[in-house]
Amino acid sequence: MNNIAATVARQLLEIKAIQLSPEKPFTWASGILSPIYCDNRKSLSYPEVRNYIKNSLAEIAKQYGEFDVVAGVATAGIPHGAYVADVLGKPFIYVRSKPKGHGMQNLIEGEIPDGKKVLVVEDLISTGGSSVKAVNALKAVGADVVAAIAIFTYGFEKAKTTFEAADCPFDTLSNYDVLLEEAVKMKYISSEMVETLQAWKHSPSTWKGI
Repeated sequence: MNNIAATVARQLLEIKAIQLSPEKPFTWASGILSPIYCDNRKSLSYPEVRNYIKNSLAEIAKQYGEFDVVAGVATAGIPHGAYVADVLGKPFIYVRSKPKGHGMQNLIEGEIPDGKKVLVVEDLISTGGSSVKAVNALKAVGADVVAAIAIFTYGFEKAKTTFEAADCPFDTLSNYDVLLEEAVKMKYISSEMVETLQAWKHSPSTWKGI
């Protein structure tokens, strides 16, 4: 898994799905300043990266034993979840962020018989809020959620506590700590920047940049 984590981190940096800019931080919708911008949807445009990610997610999925259905989390988790379902030969469904505003007003799209074991696929885990919302929606219709997996996580403590409260294991291909290690090796950032970048992970709400 260490090799996978490093490879995915390098790939995401190379295709600019992840960008690091501690000198000119990005501003999240919440107002938090962030030295990292992550848009894993870019990986869909690079077949080699896309295939590596889907196959690696499928390998992680196998660690959670038998499950019946793969569920993507809207919107960015949908394509990755569909790829994983295809690799594993499993049915696929997806969970909306809110019920559809017309027709059946579905929150979950696709067939999910009561009691089926479901694996949830996300693209990114930040605080874990959107992932756990999807997990709870699945549980509410009788699904047994075995785990949630994703491409990348910032490694916030909040995510750990959120998933623990939902009684749902989670795992990711790569993470912020590995990303920083690879970014230094690639000379994307200097080793001197690592301390302030780590400070953001430990206290994002108070971090002010360089």
